[in-house]
Amino acid sequence: MKSDPGYFGPQSMMWKVNKEITVLFGGARALLMHAAHPLIAAGARQTSFYQRDPWKRLIRTLSLQNSVTFGTKKEADESAHRINKLHEVIKGKDEVSGGTYDALDYEQLLWVHACLQISSIYFYEKTVKKLSEEEKNKYHNENMIAAEMVLIDKTKMPQTHDELKRWVIKKSKEKDYLLYTDVAQDVQDIIAGGPVPTHIKPIWPFIAFTAFHTLPDEFKKIY
Repeated sequence: MKSDPGYFGPQSMMWKVNKEITVLFGGARALLMHAAHPLIAAGARQTSFYQRDPWKRLIRTLSLQNSVTFGTKKEADESAHRINKLHEVIKGKDEVSGGTYDALDYEQLLWVHACLQISSIYFYEKTVKKLSEEEKNKYHNENMIAAEMVLIDKTKMPQTHDELKRWVIKKSKEKDYLLYTDVAQDVQDIIAGGPVPTHIKPIWPFIAFTAFHTLPDEFKKIY
C-alpha cells in the first residue's frame, strides 16, 4: 500500500465496484451489447477475435479495466497505450450495414465504454448492494478518466451515469442501429455455451443466463 495506488486508489468507487466477481457478469452482458452494434462487430470481424479466440475480446476488455483501475499509473498508461495502438488499424467499410467502422470514432468508443459501465453497475446493484445516485455518479466521473485514457473525448460524454444509460437506450431504439450479424451470432453462441475456460465452467451457466435475461428489450429482440 506504500506503492503507487494508480489513478483511483482504495477509497474510490472504481475499486469498490470493479473488485467484485460480478464484473465478469457485466462483461458477458456488455459483450452481447457490443456485438449487437454492427460497426463494433465489423471491427471485431476485421481482427477475427471471436473466431480465433472467443475469449480474447472479453479478457482483453476486463484486463484493460483491471489494469487501469488497480494498476500503477505507469501500468494503466501502458495498457491504454497498447489498446490505442491496436485501435489505430481497426477501420474500414462494413460489408453488412454499409457504414464506416473506426475503433477511434468517438461514438463507437463511447458505445463500448458505456455498455461495460452500465452493465458493471447493474450487476453490482443486483448482487452486492444498491448504490445511491451520488455513488453511481462518482463511479461515472472516475470512469471518465479511464475513458479519456482510451481517447474518448470526455467533454462530449453524458455527464451522469443515468444520462449515459439513457444514451445507450436511445441509440438502441434508432432504426438499424442494432443488427444480428454473424459476429453477434458468434458471441451469442460463445456466451450460451462455450468453449468456456475450465476455472469458470461451474458458474458459467448462471453467468450466461443472467447476461441474456438482463439485457434491455431492444437487445433481447436481437438475440
